[in-house]
Amino acid sequence: MLATGAAVTTALAQVDREKIYQWINELSSPETRENALLELSKKRESVQDLAPMLWHSCGTIAALLQEIVNIYPSINPPTLTAHQSNRVCNALALLQCVASHPETRSAFLAAHIPLFLYPFLHTVSKTRPFEYLRLTSLGVIGALVKTDEQEVINFLLTTEIIPLCLRIMESGSELSKTGKMVLQLSKEPSARLLKHVVRCYLRLSDNLRAREALRQCLPDQLKDNTFAQVLKDDTATKRWLAQLVKNLQEGPVTDARGIPLSA
Repeated sequence: MLATGAAVTTALAQVDREKIYQWINELSSPETRENALLELSKKRESVQDLAPMLWHSCGTIAALLQEIVNIYPSINPPTLTAHQSNRVCNALALLQCVASHPETRSAFLAAHIPLFLYPFLHTVSKTRPFEYLRLTSLGVIGALVKTDEQEVINFLLTTEIIPLCLRIMESGSELSKTGKMVLQLSKEPSARLLKHVVRCYLRLSDNLRAREALRQCLPDQLKDNTFAQVLKDDTATKRWLAQLVKNLQEGPVTDARGIPLSA
């Protein structure tokens, strides 16, 4: 009985895998691509090797980039619809899968694919389709920096991602904004969310241009003792916050691109 159950499970898994192969193949055809994007984006968490499958299959990455480029005309003037936003965000979700996988991250970076996302981060419209577009694009960038690999950090610091992030933090609405989040946290403290906010600011402070901007716009609540009680048992976040304040007071020695120089 157990053997029969195992055989059924294996058969079902194989059927599911065949569907994955089918959807990847369907990405190459404009007629079947939209449904394939939707189905594959649902599976990106459960199929562990989806990223290598996407990266190494013929024409797949080109098809995803085509989805991105296709909506450039809808950015300016800002005419992006909810349907267009949902479709391209499914493509971005698959690129995030590729960006986060250890086997494909370096190749993804070497191909300079993040640069295709920068026009989305330049948008300023506060409508929901644009907010969703910016948030999903930032998710791809976030997937790259999770491991703190030096090649990733160097790439991002030598491109325009830092000022773009600062712009989004100042002008976005509640979905993608970080700046005004600090004020809200002072009213409704959340140690978990505060940790992410401090980490974001600390990473930004590694860049010369961002550091200059942060000296002007860092919320006062991060400079005084507003969050002392919230952080009393969180040594890591307290250390990050102290380092952030120190960076803004002194700042590490940097090269012309804003990259900290090693001692």
